[in-house]
Amino acid sequence: MNIVVCVKQTPDTAAIVTVEDGVVSWGDAPVVLNPWDEYAVEEALRIKEAHGGEITAISLGPEDAKEALKQALAMGCDQAILISDPVFAGADTLVVSKILAASIDKIEGTDLVIFGRASVDSDTGVTGPQVARRLGWPALSLVAAISSLDPEGKTIAVERMLDEGRQLVSSPLPAVVSVVKEINEPRYPSFMGIRKASRAEIPLWTAAELGLDEISDPAVMWPDIMAPPKIETEVEMIEGETPEEIAARLVDRLMEEKVI
Repeated sequence: MNIVVCVKQTPDTAAIVTVEDGVVSWGDAPVVLNPWDEYAVEEALRIKEAHGGEITAISLGPEDAKEALKQALAMGCDQAILISDPVFAGADTLVVSKILAASIDKIEGTDLVIFGRASVDSDTGVTGPQVARRLGWPALSLVAAISSLDPEGKTIAVERMLDEGRQLVSSPLPAVVSVVKEINEPRYPSFMGIRKASRAEIPLWTAAELGLDEISDPAVMWPDIMAPPKIETEVEMIEGETPEEIAARLVDRLMEEKVI
């Protein structure tokens, strides 16, 4: 099995986001491997342990996105590739999916592409299916379990987590899968894995190397970004001798504030 895991570097989920003069900042919070992508990396490792093969982690981003790739390598991925070019700046998911699909095409013999459900910064959750569409492969989203995988027969069956329950779906390979956190528990990188990752040489692919002579303008842009107005709130305790009296006073206050 040759697996590609698409990962992204994102701010730590504990970061406090601020906006000043239209510029978004996460302060001194570290940037990390997108938490959803840890589940994707872990599932790729489990598939490799069961069926053999090779795992390639790829990431689209600036030079420092190599740190996210190094975490994927430390967890056990075999190789990593950074996709970076100034012309990619400001790309939306439509542009990103085109770049990632071209990168996957360049990695020959891919049987399975795995994404996390979404990234914690933009939280669109559509990049995986968009990549599948561009590749012409089946898209299996919200996957909570891979129930069967036959590398020789080129088939996969999964359980998708929906609001109403779980849906069983099968598909031919190659395919694109996006996973939810219920699928596994990501492992901690080993000491030897961390050492290996720290010494790894991560190649960089540009637009020219991907054969992308022209990058289209994003369909979605953010011409202005502003912080929502700060709302001051107060707590008022409604008291009374009986529950009925408290309820009546509460209704009166809600009517005074024109809530009801």
